[in-house]
Amino acid sequence: MFITLEGPEGSGKTSHIPHLVAYLRERGYVVFPTREPGGTKISEQIRDILHDMKNVEMHPRTETLLYQAARAQIVEQVVQPRLAAGEIVISDRYYDSTIAYQGYGHRQNLDQVRALVKYATGGLTPDLTILLDLEVEAGLKRKTQNAAEWNRMDALTVEFHKRVRAGYLEMVKQEPNRWAVINSAQNWDDVQNELKRVIAARLNKPI
Repeated sequence: MFITLEGPEGSGKTSHIPHLVAYLRERGYVVFPTREPGGTKISEQIRDILHDMKNVEMHPRTETLLYQAARAQIVEQVVQPRLAAGEIVISDRYYDSTIAYQGYGHRQNLDQVRALVKYATGGLTPDLTILLDLEVEAGLKRKTQNAAEWNRMDALTVEFHKRVRAGYLEMVKQEPNRWAVINSAQNWDDVQNELKRVIAARLNKPI
């Protein structure tokens, strides 16, 4: 199974994944966590370029193409082989981030963005995508509390981030069977428990 976590900035994806991995491993599953952009030596180098605060002049098309380059590498080198081996892969972001950020956020042509995504992934679609939803201002406030994590994408306008969140919610409407939505403004433990329930239900096993 290929599980992806999505959400606006500060929604808590990264903090929840290690606990989900441990939970699933305790129940006998072989689980591999990864992240985007990143997850391979090449993809991590591209991540550094994308997130560098010095690269403020980066054009949205350049940004979009760099994300696809990082994605193509991890899909071929990591995700596909592990899925083929019967493992569960959990990724902190995947192609829905590109549609939300580079498509809706930057107001680029969505059909063109989706075509690039399909090329980069070879058409690999997650079995389950969980949106950790949060008001934009609350999420950005969370991110500002950790200066080490603040990056070029975080520093874009509040209006940009609101378009990103609206894009995520629109994608949920378009593919309701693939998506689950969890309110990440809740207490952290409550969010974690909801994540476990959603994943267990998709695996057809009780928590």
